[in-house]
Order: sequence, then C-alpha cells, then structure tokens
Amino acid sequence: MDLSFSFRMNDLKSTSLQQDKVYDFLAIGAGPAGLNAALYGKRKGLDVAVISKKKGGQIVDTSVVDNYLGIYGLTGEALAGKFLSHLTDLEVPVLENTEVVDYFSQGLLHNVVLSTGEIYQAKALLLATGSRPRLLSVPGESKFFGEGVSYCAICDGPLFKGGDVFVAGGGNSAVEAALDLAKLANSVTIVHRSEFRADKILVDKLVAHPKIKIFLQTKITEIVGEARMTGLLVENLKTGENQVLMGSGIFIEIGNIPNTAPFDKLLKLNERGEIITNTKKETNIPGIFAAGDVTDSLYKQIIISAGDGAIAALAINEYINQTEF
Repeated sequence: MDLSFSFRMNDLKSTSLQQDKVYDFLAIGAGPAGLNAALYGKRKGLDVAVISKKKGGQIVDTSVVDNYLGIYGLTGEALAGKFLSHLTDLEVPVLENTEVVDYFSQGLLHNVVLSTGEIYQAKALLLATGSRPRLLSVPGESKFFGEGVSYCAICDGPLFKGGDVFVAGGGNSAVEAALDLAKLANSVTIVHRSEFRADKILVDKLVAHPKIKIFLQTKITEIVGEARMTGLLVENLKTGENQVLMGSGIFIEIGNIPNTAPFDKLLKLNERGEIITNTKKETNIPGIFAAGDVTDSLYKQIIISAGDGAIAALAINEYINQTEF
C-alpha cells in the first residue's frame, strides 16, 4: 500500500456557506460521522454543508490509524485529509474555525447561530460534534500527548507492543483496556486513586492476570520523561509515599465528555450526557439527528462513527422526502 500520502490541512479549500438559503441539512462537526454524512447526503442530491470547529475532528490527533478497513499506516491527520479531499471533489462547503453557540426553530426549519455571529438555516441538522476525553490534569499530560500519552487503548495499543504501559482509571473501560493491552504489552499497570467501579467479573480477570499489576488508592501526580514519556510519579494516598513507576506509555481511560452544547437542554441525554438516538439516528426533536461519539452509540471508533453518519444521511433524505416544508 502506498503510504506516501501527505497533505496540509490548510491546502484544503473551504467553500463559503450562504446565509440567505435553506440547506437540506447541515452537518455540525467535521469528524468521520459528519463528513461521511455530508458525502452520502451529497450523493443523494441534497444541498449539504458542514460546520466545524476543527477539520477532521478528533482523528487529527491520532498518531497512526491501523484499524480502518483497507487503510492502514496513515496518521489520523492524513486519513482526515483523505476524507476532506473527497468532499472537496464533490464541492461540499466546509466552514471551519467556528462552532454553534445557539439554536432556534422556525416552524419545521432549524437555525444555528455561530460563534462568528452568522446564522444558517436547514430542513434538518446532524449533530456530529464528538466528545473530548476527561483529563487527569497533571503536569506532563499535554507535553507527552502522542509521545506516550493516549486516550484510546483500542486505537494506540498496538504501538506499544512489548512495552511496559499504564492504564489510569477504575471503571469498566479502564479494566477492559488493561485486559486488552495485556495481550500485546510486556506488562500493564493499572493505577486508580480509589477502588474499582468495574464489574466484578472483569475485576476478577484483572486480578488473576499474570501480566497486570494493580495500584489502588494511588494518585498520579505527574507524567515524567524527556523527549518521550518514561514513567509516572505517583502518591500512595494511604501512606503519603511518593515513587516513580517506569513505563513507556499511559492510556487514560476515565471517560469522555460529549460535546452537546447548545443542544443539551433540548435533547434527551443519557446518564453519561450522550445524545439518545434511535436506529435511524433520530433524536427526540423532529429534523435533528445525531451520529458518532456524541451519541449513545455503544462503541466509539472511526469506522463506527463513519457508518453512523451514513445511516443518518440516508434517514435525513427519507425525512425530507416525507415532510412538507
């Protein structure tokens, strides 16, 4: 496979949106869900546009993508570039460096107000704004992001094959990440400041695993290293003792925060703050759809978000065909 593909995000042209027209649908978010929805919508003959804070969404920050069928060995930025180039070829307008700060309806039409002050109108909206990881908020976390610090064990675990790695967290996602990483890594150390909240069956597997070490009642106070992360500075919350644990990577699995504003007071959310959708990606408000990591979709992966976007676009096309505006 040719891995020579490279680009700069600035090389991708943004086509202007028009405030004086009614779009068939606006995709809010330019990650895999929003971009694939725009692609499917355009191919259905819909008048589509994308509004985004950042072109490519979260995948731009992914070091290497190796689990998207048919595409491997590309950086997240390069994969996002391929997605965006496809929309550029179809002349789908993508507005970046802005976000939706307010919303109001006019009959069956939906209006979004941007941080730039512009207002755009559409028959349907697709919310594909993704989520952001909860941070440890300790020194070294941002410095070593992509240089040992990761927020996705499924995405980046294979990069640490044979290494000694950490998992931060005590819920199901953290314990499952540790069990998965143990298949690849030399050793896995799970660090949590309290007791496990994960299901007992998972904790039992964790405790019994010969390659996994457990540090409970332990607080991570710093991620240390030079050019790359080399370990953690931790504090035993029972004794107050500090020590350095050596390792080449840490997977921070303490949850994500869905980007639902300013729709969070209008839409039905689950206990995690994710938008609840049905099988057609419809929300509780007619004409507003949602896809990708901002929703209650069970798994958060690039390929799943892209598939969600395709489902949403097809459902939006059906909704528009069946609705008198």
